[in-house]
Amino acid sequence: MTIRKKLLLFIPLLVLLVNSVTFFLFQSGKVVQQSYDLMMNRILLYKQSAQAAEDHLKTLYAYLLNPGEDRKAELDRERAKLLELRAALAGLSGASPHTSELTGYLHLLDTQMEQALAALPGGAPARYEEAETTTRFIREEEQHLVDLELSSYQPVYKQIQAENDRMNRLAAAVFVVNTLLSVVVAVWISRSVTGPVNRLVEMAGQISRGNLNPEPPPLQSEDELGILSDAFKRMLADLKLLIEKDKERLEMGRLVKELELQALQSQIHPHFLFNTLNALSKLALLEGAERTSDLIVSMSNLLRYNLRKLDRPVTLREELEHVREYVTIQQARFRDRFRFETDIDESALQEPVPALTLQPIVENAFVHGIERMEHGAVIRLAVRQEPEHVCLTVSDNGHGMSEEVRQALLRLEDDNGARPEQGAAKKESTGLGTRNVFKRLQLFFGRSDLVDIDSKPGEGTTVTIRIPRRKEGETAYVPVDDRR
Repeated sequence: MTIRKKLLLFIPLLVLLVNSVTFFLFQSGKVVQQSYDLMMNRILLYKQSAQAAEDHLKTLYAYLLNPGEDRKAELDRERAKLLELRAALAGLSGASPHTSELTGYLHLLDTQMEQALAALPGGAPARYEEAETTTRFIREEEQHLVDLELSSYQPVYKQIQAENDRMNRLAAAVFVVNTLLSVVVAVWISRSVTGPVNRLVEMAGQISRGNLNPEPPPLQSEDELGILSDAFKRMLADLKLLIEKDKERLEMGRLVKELELQALQSQIHPHFLFNTLNALSKLALLEGAERTSDLIVSMSNLLRYNLRKLDRPVTLREELEHVREYVTIQQARFRDRFRFETDIDESALQEPVPALTLQPIVENAFVHGIERMEHGAVIRLAVRQEPEHVCLTVSDNGHGMSEEVRQALLRLEDDNGARPEQGAAKKESTGLGTRNVFKRLQLFFGRSDLVDIDSKPGEGTTVTIRIPRRKEGETAYVPVDDRR
């Protein structure tokens, strides 16, 4: 039986038992209370009606001594109160065990009110004495009815006391049984849950201390904990297998690092290359070849920028400076065959972007767009502010591309899973590929809707990148992923 079934079965049964006993006790107490309330209600009405008859007689006497509208209004109120109590008593006459006595009492009330009316000014004053005598009879009859009620309810009262004693004993017994049953069920369910869990925790502690061959917990149950124990054993076996494979990979990695170190030792150090380029630049400047010196400086800056750490973002201003260095080199190659135009919004140049974002796209425009054009080639770079983005646009009037190539670039891979720049038409590049730029933008900003390409064969290409504007206090980070 699963843990859930145990809980759904035993806990509702326990609650149902407690609720049933509670309902029985409530109903028994309710019956006793109703009988007690009925008796006390009749006694209270007897007392109230007798008192109301006396108040009615006193008000009549005051009115006879000093007639007036205020006295008359007070007499009417006392009569109405007496009539209301008389009606309440008449409604209880059917449930009273002393119906005949109660009927006589009601007649006395009626007689007293008739005599009071007859004693009003203009009537017979002698009737007041009769009303006074009737009021004494009402008080005596009220005492007699109260005594009868108490006498008749004496056995019932003793029965109520006995019932209350029995209910108190029953409640105590139910409390004890319910407590014991709750403790037994709680201990049983707890042991069925916490026992296996404790054994699994002990086993996990042994594994955390490096013991990969702990004593397995002796679980034979078919509930969730039994399933968890089996899964734990399988996970331990898989962990051992993965550790062995990791050891093999670490050993292979160590060998590869050694080979890479040997290869690096045979390469020219980048600082030596930079120093050499700077020396060539100074030499060309001394010899009067200023254009050659500027070209060497641009090449040195371009190489230095390309070898920087790509996990650190740069500003758009730094990217534009890098693009200008690249264009300077290309101008020495293409001369007047192309024109490079810019439209820059200076207020947007502080936004962070991954390093080497614009130069590979501009390079792609050279290599695949205008390289074979003899004249009239134009590459245009625009940076403008939008409410929520900074829009970067690199466009050319070159050969364009087919829809299949455009879709492959936007999908970051071609139909065979290869990078688009890895096909037969791939050109030599000094920077990162277009696919790499798009993927790094996606990793940097956590979005895949930042790039759009508009191109048709023979009509040029426009690459649009929308950089989300940085919120105040937000830091930028380029994930170290896919940098080559």
